[in-house]
Amino acid sequence: MRTGLIAKKLGMSRLFKEDGTHVPVTVLHVDDVQVVDVRTQERDGYVAVQLGMGKAKVKNVSKPNRGHFARVKVEPKKVVREFRVADDATVEVGASLSAVHFVVGQKVDVTGTSKGKGFAGAMKRWNFAGLEASHGVSISHRSHGSTGNRQDPGKTFKNKKMAGHLGDERVTTLNLEIAAVDPEKNLIMVRGSVPGAKNSVVLIRDAIKKARHGDAPYPAGLVTAEG
Repeated sequence: MRTGLIAKKLGMSRLFKEDGTHVPVTVLHVDDVQVVDVRTQERDGYVAVQLGMGKAKVKNVSKPNRGHFARVKVEPKKVVREFRVADDATVEVGASLSAVHFVVGQKVDVTGTSKGKGFAGAMKRWNFAGLEASHGVSISHRSHGSTGNRQDPGKTFKNKKMAGHLGDERVTTLNLEIAAVDPEKNLIMVRGSVPGAKNSVVLIRDAIKKARHGDAPYPAGLVTAEG
């Protein structure tokens, strides 16, 4: 199990195949991703790689994190996330990861925070059909209908699908395909859509339900001295 990557969602575009057909893709930018710490079984009880993305101003970093970054001799990062890895898949602190960590055709899982849509009705939130357009229904055409029974059980059950807050929650989309990788600009093009708004932070990792691509670098796709 390899580490994943932190990326910024730039938006959607499309790629053209040789036969002229187009593929809708989401463009993700791997912005200066570095290893800022390594969790070990002996010290922490589990094995993981802690990554940081983007440069942060020192004044915007908390004192504990300033000390952490100073200890590992890495510039302060805007975003810090952890990825569980296998014992032989750790990466040394300070190493930089690039878009070549993933290869074209590989299946990945992408996690992000979905767009918040505020208070939504049952039809929009749960795809309910709504009530009849006629036959005695008045005013309540988009309502969710009955919410419970009578004296028995005498209550509305928990988790009942009703109107309420929609979006702004952690969502993972499984088995997306890497359509293209641009090592020079550190861009990853993922076929289809991924959760989140433009400029939001997403996490990309090897698909948990598919075998890792044979050409994917192990333990990680690192930035070399040549670039």
